[in-house]
Amino acid sequence: MSTFAATQDTLANLIAQVGNGQIQLPEFQRGWVWDDSHIIAVITSVARSFPIGAIMTLETGGEVKFAPRYVEGANLPLDAKGFPTIQPGRLLLDGQQRLTSMFQALTLPQAIVTKDDKGKRSERFYYVDIAKALGTPAEREEAVFSVPKDRRITRDFGKTVLLDLSTPEKEYAKACFPLNRVFAPDKWFEGWMEHWSYQPDRIQQFNAFRREFLAVFQTFLVPVIQLTKEASKEAVCRVFEKVNTGGVPLTAFELVTATYAADGYDLRADWFGPKSGPEAGKGRWRRLVTSGPTYAEKERDALLAAVEPNDFLQCVSLLHTQDVRQRHVADGKAGQPPAISCTRQSILDMKLDAYEAWSARAEVGFKRAREFLWNQRIYSSGDLPYRTQLVPLAAIIATLDGDWHNGAIRERVANWFWCGVFGELYGSAIETRFARDLPEVVAWTRGVGPTPQTVEECNPVTERLRSLRSRQSAAYKGLHALIMRVGGAADWLAGTPMDEASYFQKDVDIHHVFPEAWCKKQGIPPTTYNSIVNKTGLTATTNRMLQGHAPALYLKRVEEKTGFSPSKVDDLLRSHLIEPHLLRANDIAGMMVARAARLVDEIQKATGRKVGGPPVAEVFGLGAAEADADEMEDAA
Repeated sequence: MSTFAATQDTLANLIAQVGNGQIQLPEFQRGWVWDDSHIIAVITSVARSFPIGAIMTLETGGEVKFAPRYVEGANLPLDAKGFPTIQPGRLLLDGQQRLTSMFQALTLPQAIVTKDDKGKRSERFYYVDIAKALGTPAEREEAVFSVPKDRRITRDFGKTVLLDLSTPEKEYAKACFPLNRVFAPDKWFEGWMEHWSYQPDRIQQFNAFRREFLAVFQTFLVPVIQLTKEASKEAVCRVFEKVNTGGVPLTAFELVTATYAADGYDLRADWFGPKSGPEAGKGRWRRLVTSGPTYAEKERDALLAAVEPNDFLQCVSLLHTQDVRQRHVADGKAGQPPAISCTRQSILDMKLDAYEAWSARAEVGFKRAREFLWNQRIYSSGDLPYRTQLVPLAAIIATLDGDWHNGAIRERVANWFWCGVFGELYGSAIETRFARDLPEVVAWTRGVGPTPQTVEECNPVTERLRSLRSRQSAAYKGLHALIMRVGGAADWLAGTPMDEASYFQKDVDIHHVFPEAWCKKQGIPPTTYNSIVNKTGLTATTNRMLQGHAPALYLKRVEEKTGFSPSKVDDLLRSHLIEPHLLRANDIAGMMVARAARLVDEIQKATGRKVGGPPVAEVFGLGAAEADADEMEDAA
């Protein structure tokens, strides 16, 4: 018996079934995301009888029992738990964006909530210019358009009205037909005739519009591939995976959610929490973000807020495939052992029982990774050098299990971590690196394996310190954390070392040591003063004390404000790895050479690797100043 049928259905019938609940979506499907331009494009394609591609549906009542939900905009009854009370005849597996767009734009009485070309929320009504719809091919291509919620197009902040369709009479006068009446145009036509006093040419115009434009929407055929109720879970999930690779591709998480839903498991609820009830919103992600001490005022700033569901699945996949490989070897099976992997395909191939077996261990790995990162003085998601490095870090810690409490092992994991940061090794080809890191780092930390390749590939150079100017750079963020970890980065006004509580409570950010305004007055180029070597973590209050002044001046203000002695302030500066006498002398070149040398030393300690390149005196000293002068001259 065939498990699918290739048929056609009219657009009118498909939209009607969306409206009455006979066509619904699998509950796990992502929401409708099309923007205004996409909506106009698909309506225009239908109006011109151009193909819009096939849709795919699944007949309900078979082995695959996906929980359904109404298509967005379908105002239909829900039960107490928020689930549909109407049972669908089929589920829409592919074509959601197209069908939802047309259902909403062509039938709903209210403005459609979509996005503009800049991604901003926008509420729109859709119209067609009758004259253009009956004109040349070029005019028909531009006939469909949208207007804001008030149905007025204006400019000069609303002072000049370009088009006003806010009443039916104004629609008639401008000959602009509201597309949400495509399938029920008669009442609008009656108003049109009355408005134009039954003028024959206007009646003829609308009749031509009805024949050449509106009739297309009634008769337009859409190819439909329908999976029958006899289709197996494996077939449905594989087909769903294959058809969702174009347009707005589904993530691995969304595809695995579909696969697990066929087994009755709600992966989305596992990650985000149930939609209703006492546990609403309290999923695994929230446990990662909120368990243990956290001082971030906004949830998004919490360290593990950076973890995405695909990251978590990658970690689970690493642990699962590592276990499969180890069992293969332990059992003495012939052939090449299966690879450790966290590729998209390995995640899609991961069965539900494997996820259930390893997800708890992965969660522990991420929680311990957070504690590890706190000890490295990385406190917020925005300061995380590489979000991606969390995946192998969590997998490594989860695999080490009880050994994680061994100080020597933790130190080697820290070496590997900082090698990834200062080697800047997690920007590309990361899945292969993840799979290699897990067994190599675990064996190395336990003293039974060679140096991991990631550690071997870490080759930082002194020149990089000079070019680190972007706060988005992993090494830039890493140095910020390293300064706090090594020296304490004490607040210059409070006199207390930076910890996770004060970090959030005092609004710490990275600021210039020699203020930008002062540097510009001295003719010092941005390539020098914007280097990370001239930056440090300061509270917003402390930074305001600097006010663009020379260090010698602002340090006196710090002493007057706090009552600290000069020697006390000097100690605070040293906690930022800054030589006080050079700062007090306004010697930016001397300060940067001395601080760069200290940073090089700390990078070497953190990574266990030698920093190459020319001496820092050459990078930040006279030769560098001459290079800056040349650069400024070239720019001029």
